[in-house]
Amino acid sequence: MCARDKCCSRRRFLKYTGALWLLSVSPLGLAASSHVVAVRIWPSSTYSRLTLESSVPLQYKQFMLSGPNRLVVDIENSQLNPVLRGVDKLVRVDDPYIQAARVGQFDAHTVRIVLELKKPVDPKVFTLQPVAGIRHRLVVDLYPQQSAAATEDDPLLALLKDYNQGALEQKEALVPPPLPGKAGRDRPLVIMIDPGHGGEDPGAHGKYKTREKDIVLKIGLQLRKLIASEPNMKAYMTRSDDVFIPLRVRVAKARAQRADLFVSIHADAFTSRAARGSSVFALSTKGATSAAARFLAQTQNESDLIGGVSLSGDRYLDHTMFDMVQRQTVHDSLKFGHAVLKHIGKINHLHKRTVDQAGFAVLKAPDIPSILVETAFISNVEEERRLRTTRYQHQMATAILQGIKEYFASGVSLAQR
Repeated sequence: MCARDKCCSRRRFLKYTGALWLLSVSPLGLAASSHVVAVRIWPSSTYSRLTLESSVPLQYKQFMLSGPNRLVVDIENSQLNPVLRGVDKLVRVDDPYIQAARVGQFDAHTVRIVLELKKPVDPKVFTLQPVAGIRHRLVVDLYPQQSAAATEDDPLLALLKDYNQGALEQKEALVPPPLPGKAGRDRPLVIMIDPGHGGEDPGAHGKYKTREKDIVLKIGLQLRKLIASEPNMKAYMTRSDDVFIPLRVRVAKARAQRADLFVSIHADAFTSRAARGSSVFALSTKGATSAAARFLAQTQNESDLIGGVSLSGDRYLDHTMFDMVQRQTVHDSLKFGHAVLKHIGKINHLHKRTVDQAGFAVLKAPDIPSILVETAFISNVEEERRLRTTRYQHQMATAILQGIKEYFASGVSLAQR
């Protein structure tokens, strides 16, 4: 064989063996080395979340270390890339749980992320399938360790922890705690304010990148401030910062605080930017009252999939809870909704002049009149501009409060609440 033939033969051999080597490496190993496309950290007073988004599913191991407290997450079949290297820069000074984050190539096939903790935590690590344009996710949730006594001081922490551990029993969600005194009238009227979306779930967005979750939180905080100035009312919020709260936990928190009313605040979006106006929705136990209401309920009920709940299945759609919604509660919700819609109509065009109904998961408290307010179409350029202004946010919060006061002034009985 001549030298040229030997060279050609060697090239063919290398090409062949190279192809075999490529086939022997798993797709996961190849993709994970360069396809972690985003790293996000969501700190909040309730819990902190670290999310790794990847083009492929990530395999992992986790363990805790002490002295100081650390959570270690090993990502298998992976290599460091610029996205992963930037995790340390994402930790905020005001994060209540994460002190610092470090990342390194632990061995040839493992990336190690170390979270230095400010306090002991109960970690929950899980993966999520792609949804709504978000790719595969590895999620690390850090919940505070709570004693039984401390848990009673903040029911949301207990409910959120129980929800993600699968320990919240159906009967606990359905049986309301007793109210103190006669018909509960020796306490202020309790309003639960629910700013929609949050954290991993941004909600709808406008042409100029306004995010629904940011606008509705600002309106919710305005409403809480207004209610705080009322002598006979008290407000709680399902979230007061940029954090994802599962739909069922939002309902559970309202019931734990023995709320008299529940108001979920949103900003609608549609494929056509011409759609405009405000709307109010209540729960329906007999199907949606319009195709638009049905579509909106379907999109809102996807929040848990987008935000990322660790449990599989749609427990918030449990038919037992759905069937136990009292007819009187739905009737009161419609009455409440009409009062709010009337006052919103004074500050903005109404998309529909009646309260629409559909199977909104977040409105399924069986004993609390609940409404969902679409403050405006964030997809409409003019309404997006208004939603961004403090003036309109205050006007919307004021209109909702006026509806609340009119509802109670109408002589509604709290005896069954």
